[in-house]
Amino acid sequence: MCIRDRLKVVSNASCTFCGCVCDDIELTVEGHTITKAKNACVLGKAWFLNHHIEDRPVAMIDGKAATLEEGIERAAQILANARYPIVYGLSDTTCEAQRVAVAIADRIGGCVDTTTSVCHGPSGMAFQGVGEVTCSLGEVKNRADLVIFWGSNPAESHPRHWGRYSTMPKGLFVPRGRKDRTVVLVDVRRTKSAPGADIFLQIKPRKDFEALWALRALVKGVELDASVGDETGIPLEQLKDLAQRMKTCKFGVLFFGMGLSMTRGKHMNSAALLTLAAEMNTFTKFVAMPMRGHGNVTGGDVILRYTTGYPFGISLTRGYPRFNPGEFSTIDLLIRGDCDAALILGADPGATMPQPAIDHLARIPTIVLDPKVTHTSRLARVHITTAATGISAGGTVYRMDEIPLPLRPPLKGPYPTDEEVIRRIREAVAKKEDWMPGMNGVHAAA
Repeated sequence: MCIRDRLKVVSNASCTFCGCVCDDIELTVEGHTITKAKNACVLGKAWFLNHHIEDRPVAMIDGKAATLEEGIERAAQILANARYPIVYGLSDTTCEAQRVAVAIADRIGGCVDTTTSVCHGPSGMAFQGVGEVTCSLGEVKNRADLVIFWGSNPAESHPRHWGRYSTMPKGLFVPRGRKDRTVVLVDVRRTKSAPGADIFLQIKPRKDFEALWALRALVKGVELDASVGDETGIPLEQLKDLAQRMKTCKFGVLFFGMGLSMTRGKHMNSAALLTLAAEMNTFTKFVAMPMRGHGNVTGGDVILRYTTGYPFGISLTRGYPRFNPGEFSTIDLLIRGDCDAALILGADPGATMPQPAIDHLARIPTIVLDPKVTHTSRLARVHITTAATGISAGGTVYRMDEIPLPLRPPLKGPYPTDEEVIRRIREAVAKKEDWMPGMNGVHAAA
């Protein structure tokens, strides 16, 4: 068979590298390799072009090659025998797999947590406290004439966000695109996004809460002392100018990143920004949206919210969901040494968590589902190789604005999908003789 016979083009593929989940990618496939990724950004190109079908055992148990059936049986045995297990990750995988993972945590009476707990977890807590006025990225594209990025560097973290959704594209009510928009960047330093903004406001580190509260006061007509500029790093006149622009725009949007949610104040920072966006609707239309990373971390939040009522850090040990970040979030559980088994999919905590957490992860029996050999899989008792989400595995993922999108995988690989493996693990756990029959929690069926 010649190369031309093996060449195919997949249109409207979705990139699952970041929360933008761009679904206009055109992929050229030659044999078992993606050779071109038209429309993809530099991160998307790296994501697609560096994926290829690898020859690796479908399962590894204690570092030795095993069959898929053996890996599933060992994983089920570990989970069924655990007294306080945790299911973690749920970011770089599909919604279909996430639902079954929650069902497993429910059945074995463990905790379930996503990577949200180490990124926009404080924002999730703020949503519960003050609510969220938001919209879709399509509405931003067609309506927004004032775009503010707070604690975010989209030029490097979400390269196509500006060009596809927020600042550059021509929209129904902003027909001239960038010329009809004012872009404001608020950050502690000049990043690569700063040259693309009309206004750059350099805020003092750890002073986001004070600056947001000052803006709330100015919007309501409260006179402030000039010392607020010394406190926040942003002169009072610039704060007044921003407040006036916010009040007089036709449609404003506040995009905020981890530079806001993971600095001093955490969920109070996010709550201040969300409250500011809500209060702006007294004067004009204003929305807020977190700049989510990972391809389907938003989907993980959505799945957990509608199955348990909470977005992350959930305990199902009593047969009903309890939410308490700091007690049931993964880093805290691992550092305290509380959990005695772990099921990891769609994440690599061994490469990102504090060393004490990684050390405990290495001490307990850990099960990892991942297309690649990762830091976590090297210390796991069981590693099952699965198909890469969006590359050789289909399903559903959520964009950062909570719009669900289907995947169109360009490759067919020899490995099972996360959903297939996680379902088989759930079935194997249910068959264990030493486990109580019947489901004991909130959403066991998936």
